[in-house]
Amino acid sequence: MENKETEMKSNTSLQTSTSGAARGFWARHLAASLVAMAAILFAPAALAQSEQRPAVDRGEATYSEEEIVREAGDFFGDVSKGLADAVHSIFKRYGEPNAYIKGEEAGGAFVVGLRYGQGELVMKNGTRQRVYWQGPSAGWDFGGNAVKNFTLVYNLPNGEAIYQRFPGVEGSAFLIGGIAINYQQRDDIVLAPMRAGVGLRLGASVGYLKYTKSREWLPF
Repeated sequence: MENKETEMKSNTSLQTSTSGAARGFWARHLAASLVAMAAILFAPAALAQSEQRPAVDRGEATYSEEEIVREAGDFFGDVSKGLADAVHSIFKRYGEPNAYIKGEEAGGAFVVGLRYGQGELVMKNGTRQRVYWQGPSAGWDFGGNAVKNFTLVYNLPNGEAIYQRFPGVEGSAFLIGGIAINYQQRDDIVLAPMRAGVGLRLGASVGYLKYTKSREWLPF
């Protein structure tokens, strides 16, 4: 009788232990399933937040107005009110550039004119490379000039993209301080040359400038 009672108690303990182990097994599996489900549900949201975060901070990718005034002032030899006003007018229209070109050019025009220049492209990301430009202009752009040229460049994806033709208004009218501005554009890339120097260009004649890796004497 005693042996039967002992055996029954042993079986009851075994069943209780087995039942507890089973409950633990299913509890662990349920917890693991909930964790996996949460990972699946929340992963797209985390990925979307990651994709929406900008890869490059705008402040690091473009030049501020103060930086351009300083760079252009060093290049032209003076930070005048005319220069500051010229830079401000471009920033007001196009915002912050991600590159600029500093160089020199010479040209002249009487109905049909020519312009040649050379300089250095400087991008905010550190890219620096040589660039030449040449082009015709047509219209009543009377006179001649030999000038320094500081060009603001917008939406330039890389240095190679500068080497193409940019149509625009080739004539110019001097602003306060002897700074003349005109605009050129090809697709999304916008150039805003600022010129200062000896000579005078009158009127606004439509033409283009062709930017190249080496000097070319034929502007067409």
